[in-house]
Amino acid sequence: MTVTGRLRGIVAMDGPSGTGKSTVSRRLARESGAAYLDTGAMYRVLTLAVLRAGVDPASDDAEPVAVAATPRLRSVTDPSAPAALLDDEDVEKEIRGPEVTQAVSAVSARPSVREALVERQRKLIADGVAEKGGIVVEGRDIGSVVVPDAPLKVYLTASEEIRAARREAQDRKAGRIGDVEKVLADVRRRDRLDSTRKTSPLHAAKDALVLDTDHLSVDDVLAELLRLARERGILT
Repeated sequence: MTVTGRLRGIVAMDGPSGTGKSTVSRRLARESGAAYLDTGAMYRVLTLAVLRAGVDPASDDAEPVAVAATPRLRSVTDPSAPAALLDDEDVEKEIRGPEVTQAVSAVSARPSVREALVERQRKLIADGVAEKGGIVVEGRDIGSVVVPDAPLKVYLTASEEIRAARREAQDRKAGRIGDVEKVLADVRRRDRLDSTRKTSPLHAAKDALVLDTDHLSVDDVLAELLRLARERGILT
């Protein structure tokens, strides 16, 4: 699919894991000349910092360690080569591993952690718009908390089974041996933790457009996002 036009403004992409957020967000940003920000990767980097410090992510000690690591985090917003760095080390591969995946919900639920990262995210979003004219931002609270005034908010969803199958396929592609039943259990666990946390729980913003991706290809989702962006006047 060839995208014509450039993105002008902010697209907020929310939803649980396995809905295709990352793939379609990166494509939309790359093909429309926009910046791209994966906010979930930022929480994963702080979780990695907690684990490297030898701290239990579920303990009260995890929160100050994660907040203290925030200045050591750097996000690259180039959709062709996005990167998450900790102390200038590219940790993209490590933060996608099972240890971080198991711990990230506990760390990201901490109020001061979210406060510190939301401030950082808003700065990155402003910089992306200033530099590129537009930015696609993905996460779990983008439209509801980080940029509630975004002109286009989309909440991607899919069934637990479909999302688990997608996650397991990603693990296999990355060389990690997966078990779809274990992945499904983890999907359900993360959904429960993310949707019930007190600070910025996972939910669709009131004015977000909900898009079920169960039976849609990446091209199908991208086509719908392009239609919506043109409709909102931010793809010109």
